[in-house]
Amino acid sequence: MEPRYPLREIKKARTRIKLYDTGLLLMKSRKFADIMVDEICREAETSKVTFFKCFPQKEALLVYFMRVWLTRRTLEIDKEGKRGFAAVRHLLASVAEWSEDVPGVMPSLIAFLAHNDMHPCMPEMSEAEIRLLFPGSEREASEAPDLYALFRRSMIEAEADGKLAADLQVDDAVKLLWTVFYGAFLTARLYASTDIRGFYELHLSRLEQD
Repeated sequence: MEPRYPLREIKKARTRIKLYDTGLLLMKSRKFADIMVDEICREAETSKVTFFKCFPQKEALLVYFMRVWLTRRTLEIDKEGKRGFAAVRHLLASVAEWSEDVPGVMPSLIAFLAHNDMHPCMPEMSEAEIRLLFPGSEREASEAPDLYALFRRSMIEAEADGKLAADLQVDDAVKLLWTVFYGAFLTARLYASTDIRGFYELHLSRLEQD
C-alpha cells in the first residue's frame, strides 16, 4: 500500500520541485547570479513569499540542485556496481554532461561555495519530495548524499584493487579528487575548452596506477 502524505506536504514538495525545475531551465542560458527570484517565481507561477518558505535564500536553490544531482549519481553508481575510479569517472562524466545541458549551474555553485568557504551542506527533503524525485528508490535516496564519503569509499576501493598510484595515500587522493572536481572544471573554462571530460581525465590519470 502506497503511503499517504498530508496535502500540505505534497503541495510544498511539488512547489519546491517546480522551483528547482524552473531554476534549471533558466540556467540553460544564464548564470544563476543574473537570475532574480522574481523571475523564478514568475516562471514557476508562484509568489516570493512561497519561494522563501521553500528556500531561505536564493542560493539555497543551488545546493538543492546539487542534492538532487548527487543523489541520482549515487543511486546510479550503486545500481551499476561501479567502484573505485569507475565510480569517480561516472560522477565526473555527469558533471561534464550537466555543464553541457545547463552551463550556468557548476560555475554558479563553485562561486557560491568559494564565497562562503564551505562544502555544500545537503538540504533536508521531505518523504513526499523524495518519492516524487526518486520513485522506486525512496529508501536509498532518503539519506542525504555525501560527496566526501563517496570519494573516500572510491579511493579505498581503488587501493584495494591495486589501482591507486603507489605513492598516494587514500586521504591525499581524496584531497586531490576535490581539486579535480572543482579545479579541472575551472581550468577547462580558463582554456575556453568544451572538453571538460578531457581535463578531468588528464588529472585522474595522475592518480591511477597503470
